[in-house]
Amino acid sequence: MRELKILAVVVVLTLITYWGVEPFAHSQMHPHVDPANYNFEQADKVSAKEKVEEKKEALEKAEAEAKKTGNEKVTHLPKKEYDAAVKFQKRIDSFWESNNATLKLKGNATNGATLVQSNCTACHSIKSQGFPQVMDDASSAAAYGVVPPDLSTSGKLYTKDYLVAFIKEPTLGQKVSHKFVDGRVHPMPSYSWMQPQDIADMVAYLQSIAPDKMTDKQVFQDACQRCHGIKYGDMKGGTMSAHTPAENIKAYMGKVPPDLSQYIRSRGAKYLHEFINDPQKHLEGTAMPRVGLSKASEEKVISYLEKVGDSKKAQREELGPKFLIYLVIFAIFAWLWKASKWRDIH
Repeated sequence: MRELKILAVVVVLTLITYWGVEPFAHSQMHPHVDPANYNFEQADKVSAKEKVEEKKEALEKAEAEAKKTGNEKVTHLPKKEYDAAVKFQKRIDSFWESNNATLKLKGNATNGATLVQSNCTACHSIKSQGFPQVMDDASSAAAYGVVPPDLSTSGKLYTKDYLVAFIKEPTLGQKVSHKFVDGRVHPMPSYSWMQPQDIADMVAYLQSIAPDKMTDKQVFQDACQRCHGIKYGDMKGGTMSAHTPAENIKAYMGKVPPDLSQYIRSRGAKYLHEFINDPQKHLEGTAMPRVGLSKASEEKVISYLEKVGDSKKAQREELGPKFLIYLVIFAIFAWLWKASKWRDIH
């Protein structure tokens, strides 16, 4: 009986730690954020509204303090931040509303081919259509800060609304307008001067040349390798270096983007989905852009990172239940053995 009491205490303390202490600690180190949202218009409107509410609350607290202390200076910064949040909310709402006109149009891929080839191939390659890189990676990075992506698979990787948003205004599409201020210019120019039909045609062309299928590794290479490398290799031992040299990407981003070999272990799939979908949720002010991947493409990136950094996951998960069954059987035999040896003593 004493052993059962001890076991009960151990079980209760373990459950309290697992269901109480650990989740609380995790919530403090990793505050809850909204789940990944692939409707970027909706996501941007929600985040802009939340930011206004946050800054309004901070302003109200500052005004209450000013009324109490008589020091009006404490309201200056909160008022400035609140006004900026309201202004940005109006800007982003207007931006997405204007994009809806383009999204409703049926694109003409033939006209789009002419537009893309005349406007985009000066910087971007489209290797599948016979347009090679204009410059090597090092030269491109030196010129733009980051190597421009090949457009062969963009129609497959990214959502339609993201492509429209990015072509029209890259800083808003990527959610990095906070970075390009005080004269700083995004390497990708804005095409807001184009007619909605022209942008719709360009997107239709990019979708028409996109491959039907891509492997997990191909999606990672096209979506992530311009900035991120894989140092420790995949299951076949291959490694990847980021296309953009470290010195260029550091100047462009502010720091060298991390190697992603073990990120699936250190961050977990849920965090990576949220971060890739919208980096600002977990790291406000980061230079990491919203990538704009569709849900299917993002899942392939995560799948590849699991193959690289957690290749034994399936085997480990398969072994888990078997090991627990073994422990239960072992515990039963141990109890029976103990009972037979101590029966006479008790």
